[in-house]
Amino acid sequence: MPYTWFRLRWTLAVGLMCSAMVIPLIACAPGTEPTTEEPTEAGGEATTGGIMDDVAEKYVRLVLELGNHDKDYVDAYYGDPAWRQEAEASERDVAAIGADASAQMERLLADPPADGAEEILRLRHEYLVRQLSALAARARLLGGEKMSFDEESRALYDATAPVLGADYFQGVIDQLETRLVDEGFTEGTTLERLEAFRSQFIIPPEKVDAVFRAAIDACRERTAARLELPEGESFTVEYVKDKSWSAYNWYQGEYKSLIQVNLDLPIYIDRAVDLACHEGYPGHHVYNALLEKNLVRDRGWVELSVYPLFSPQSLIAEGSANYGIAMAFPGDERRQFEAEALYPIAGFDPAKAETYHAVMELADRLAYAGNEAARGYLDGTLSAEQAVDWLVQYAAMTRPRAEQRLRFIEQYRSYVINYNLGQDLVAKYVETLAGDDADERWRVFGGLLSSPRLPSGLKVEDAGSGSPEAGATE
Repeated sequence: MPYTWFRLRWTLAVGLMCSAMVIPLIACAPGTEPTTEEPTEAGGEATTGGIMDDVAEKYVRLVLELGNHDKDYVDAYYGDPAWRQEAEASERDVAAIGADASAQMERLLADPPADGAEEILRLRHEYLVRQLSALAARARLLGGEKMSFDEESRALYDATAPVLGADYFQGVIDQLETRLVDEGFTEGTTLERLEAFRSQFIIPPEKVDAVFRAAIDACRERTAARLELPEGESFTVEYVKDKSWSAYNWYQGEYKSLIQVNLDLPIYIDRAVDLACHEGYPGHHVYNALLEKNLVRDRGWVELSVYPLFSPQSLIAEGSANYGIAMAFPGDERRQFEAEALYPIAGFDPAKAETYHAVMELADRLAYAGNEAARGYLDGTLSAEQAVDWLVQYAAMTRPRAEQRLRFIEQYRSYVINYNLGQDLVAKYVETLAGDDADERWRVFGGLLSSPRLPSGLKVEDAGSGSPEAGATE
């Protein structure tokens, strides 16, 4: 999944490492036994059988087939290789693929789960319906249909983001400016002051690897203590350049991931925990591994062996990965960990950690400014230059970072809502169901990562502090 910092914790790097350095990282849950069960065959007792299983197979084949027309569409696939080969040999156009998806969706809608059916089976039915609907919508977009930003996000991601005006962001920027002045940064624009302040916390190139490893070890330890991870799960980290995203998790199947980190611009100290949690533990890597273990292998649900990027699943994936940072490091634990463990490795004064976090908490409130730039640009009310200017002014991004963000928007369009809105929706869901109890939060969060629940299944009235008017599509 593409990762770009919509919490204003940008991936920045100064040409520090060769672009293909690979770091192996391996972990498994303590006390787990090697898995011996084989995947349940479709139609077995772990599924609803019949139409559901038949549609699931057709859905996978349709996703792979649409991938012929959209290089970004199939984010991961670890199912039958023959299905991929057959899809690649297909010459059907996007209209035919989309029509087939709509037909399969109608089959499901005509055959809903029986009253009193197990919740997981109801969620499976809803998942397939929504994913097929998004597949048909993506096919129409590829065929030339025009949608507004909100229409597209609703069709693809089952949710719409709130509209926040310039006044909202300016109010945050004013607070940020006051805080920076209080810290002694009085020269230049707010952005220039922020950059001067943050420059103190750029990890020296020769220490980046050690800082990342320490962050990953801590995220892994904290996650494995709370969630039962599949035996043998692991991932590798690869450093790359010249990408529109800041990091990407490529799930390989067999509980393995390849995580690529873009080193185009400098890396700040808070980036280490953000990356380790979002891409690894308990973020994308754990989410994909738990889906594979609990749904693909244990239940034989083949639809989860493929991940179409432009689909409702992405809002849950990105939202849970962002919220996973707070799960692994609740309250003040993140600041304490960074000050005690990461600052010394990076060569920073731990006494500065509290100030850095206070400033970044303010900056994080500008996260939704990226959505507004994307909305304006894709709806045609902002030119490319104006969208970059908006990001510089209201997201407090440097111009190079804003230009990189515009490239991301051009490539992934309304996908941008999945980071901030997704995080707010997942936070609201977990905290509403679990309250303040840490054990219960992990139980609810782990259940979300192990189920096909989608945005409209989160059943929340609002998206939390960042977007009081936002919510999942009902």
